Amino acid sequence: MRSSLPATADIAQRDGTAATTGPSRPPRRRGARWLPLAYVLPAFAVYAAFLLYPLIRSAQLSLYEWDGLTLGTFVGFQNYVEVLTDPVLRASFGHTLVLIGFYAVLPVVLGLPLAALLTRARVRGMPFFRTVVFLPQVVAMVVVAVAWRRIYDPDGPLNAALHAVGLGGLAHGWLGDYTFALPAVGLIGTWVQLGLVTVLLMAGMSRIPAERYEAARLDGAGPVREFFAVTLPAVRGEVAVALTLTIIAALKTFDLIYVTTSGGPGNSTAVPSYEVYRRAFEQGQVGSAAAVAIVLTVLIFVISLGVNRIADREEK
Repeated sequence: MRSSLPATADIAQRDGTAATTGPSRPPRRRGARWLPLAYVLPAFAVYAAFLLYPLIRSAQLSLYEWDGLTLGTFVGFQNYVEVLTDPVLRASFGHTLVLIGFYAVLPVVLGLPLAALLTRARVRGMPFFRTVVFLPQVVAMVVVAVAWRRIYDPDGPLNAALHAVGLGGLAHGWLGDYTFALPAVGLIGTWVQLGLVTVLLMAGMSRIPAERYEAARLDGAGPVREFFAVTLPAVRGEVAVALTLTIIAALKTFDLIYVTTSGGPGNSTAVPSYEVYRRAFEQGQVGSAAAVAIVLTVLIFVISLGVNRIADREEK
């Protein structure tokens, strides 16, 4: 009997130890921690080859005066000084700020009530209306530019409609007028971006619980108050995404300007992206074009970061 007690205690001690420690985990292999990088590496290689390397190469070229053919001359930051001092380049960045109002601010202002109407209203054929609103996004920008250039022609449909309703005094050669050329191009951007903004906002509004609207109605809120108290706060994230995408589209617009006005009349519709093309391929100033491209890239990054930081702060 005595001899069996130590054995029983020893077994209990071993069982207790096993219950406490549990099953032992197999040792983690050293290569397992690098396995996620193996999945990311192919995508990063493509990203580096087609984005990072050209960006670094452009930054290098921006420090040279080079025509693209002969040996370049190192000029340091002289090309960047030219970006700040050249009136044509400064004006092109000013034109871009104007286009941001047409590409980003105006579509968001119009898209919010339009998305609320398409989301909340019970109208027959709603999928058709949603498709029509989004249609400009699926049409190539070159096709859009050609069509609107015809609309804006002196003998085009727009002036014909003005004459038909007795407003012939307002008819212009819109794209050839120094005053109206830039707003005319900006309105094309508004028409194109409105569909994207509306669809993004509709996606956000469709996720708002119906109980919030019911609670607002019980508090006596009408449609307008519902919009500002329930709908608008709930889609701040979507508004930030829409502003980011549309601002980037305004800053990098090229094909629309190239097809409709080619920067004219004069330089009244010139934008940085078009100046990059004109200086690099028409004037042989590759270094100056690279400097404009780098400044534009930094501007896009700063504005996008600022919009997202403001949106994150408001959500908190």
